[in-house]
This record gives sequence, structure tokens and C-alpha cells, in this order.
Amino acid sequence: MLGNCIENVRKSVPLVHNITNYVTVNDVANALLACGGSPIMSDEPEDVKEITSICQGLNINIGTLNKRTIEGMFAAGARANELGHVTLLDPVGAGASGLRTNTAVELMEKVRFDVIRGNISEVKTLAQGSGTTKGVDADVADAVTEENLEEGIAFAKKAGCIVAITGAIDLVSDGASCYIIRNGRPEMGKITGTGCQLSGMMTAFLAANPEQKLEAAAAAVCTMGLAGEIGWGYMQKGDGNATYRNRIIDAIYNMDKETLEKGAKYEIR
Repeated sequence: MLGNCIENVRKSVPLVHNITNYVTVNDVANALLACGGSPIMSDEPEDVKEITSICQGLNINIGTLNKRTIEGMFAAGARANELGHVTLLDPVGAGASGLRTNTAVELMEKVRFDVIRGNISEVKTLAQGSGTTKGVDADVADAVTEENLEEGIAFAKKAGCIVAITGAIDLVSDGASCYIIRNGRPEMGKITGTGCQLSGMMTAFLAANPEQKLEAAAAAVCTMGLAGEIGWGYMQKGDGNATYRNRIIDAIYNMDKETLEKGAKYEIR
């Protein structure tokens, strides 16, 4: 049951090391706190090995790369692997530039990741080594829709690890099974950082549910999407995307096992 996954996060309060982008770092920290985890942020190469050693999970997000943070990502990833910690890669904008694509591909080669979480363009870029991503949004032609759902499921099942492909329809697969998730609101696309928040949260869910990583990843996706639905329900006249961001975090904060079980919209194929 997916509801058990969030319950386990709140019980164990996993400490998650985030090397994430500076556009969304505050929201990632707040989303982690809201779901019951504990965030720590560090990207300095001289600092990351010690920091990741005291954590239970590592979330690497390539949204705002520079040479220093790239060095920190590889150092933290190697240390997390040595310790057997859960690791997640969010290849933000992979395909938009050579630096992003090459860094993401090299991270995949040198670090063992439990989950790759991105939109379908980013994930395709990692699979192909190149891509046509425009900024951080999935190409329209690459969007998972009801019409090309079977093709999307087949692609998700080809990954060598758990992959969480997020969009209007979310796919979470370990190669054998695939969760098709239909939670969320289109208005969430007007807020920067919902994907980054999900990656931080998902790392906490993985750390708290080490024997059920596929279910944990799916539960995190459902939690974020359902929070978007609940948060939207509280919007008032005059509210905008800044208010919506806060309402989503509040909805995550108030999410419990029963709410998630009742509101999660998914099937498994």
C-alpha cells in the first residue's frame, strides 16, 4: 500500500543530502520537511563526502551546474555508493546543452542510481546520449498521452534502474512493472520547482522504504500530484502561483496514509 510509504517517512525522518539547483533549493528543503524528512544542502567538494556520510539518501539535481558543483556531485555519489545509501538523479534540462547532457551521462556511468526522475525528454536524452530538450520542459512531441501511453510504458520498462517519468501522465517503472499515475493539476506547471521538490521527497521515500523502492517512488509521485489537487482546491480569488506553491507544500505537510490511499490515482501494468 502506497500510504505505508509516507507513514514510514514520518516515522523514520530520513536525512537527505541534496545537491540541487539554487532556483529551488528553499522549496526542496520545505517539501522534505513537509513530508516528514530532514534536508541538508551541500555542494562544496571538500564538504560533500562528510555530509553525505551522515545521511540516508542523496539527491543530485543538475539544474544549475558549475565546475565546483559537478565535482561535488561525483564525490558525493561515490561516497553514497560506498555506504550503500539510496541515490537519485534529476537530470534537469539534459539535452539543452552539451554540459548538462555530458554531465548527466557521465554521472550515470560512474554513480549507481536507484532512481532517475525527470520528464520524458530528459530521460530519453540519457538513454540516447543526446536530445532536443528546450529548457526544462518536455518537448510536446515527447509528452506521454493517452494516445501514446503504451509506447511510453514500453520505453519506461527498458531502463536499467527505477525510472520516474513525470508529466501530465506519470510513469514509474522498475523494468518489470509500471505504475501509471494520473494525479496532479496542469497549473502545477506554472510553479517553478515542483519537479525538484518531488526529487527531494522521493529520495526520502526511498530511504524510508528500502525494501519497496518501486512503491516508494510511486508513492512520492502520487503524494506530489495529490498535493497539487488539494492545494488547488483551497485557492481563492486573487491567489496566484506563489500562493499555490505554498498551498502545495501545506498539502504535503498535512498528507497522511489515509488521504494518500484515498486520493492516489494509479494503475499497474
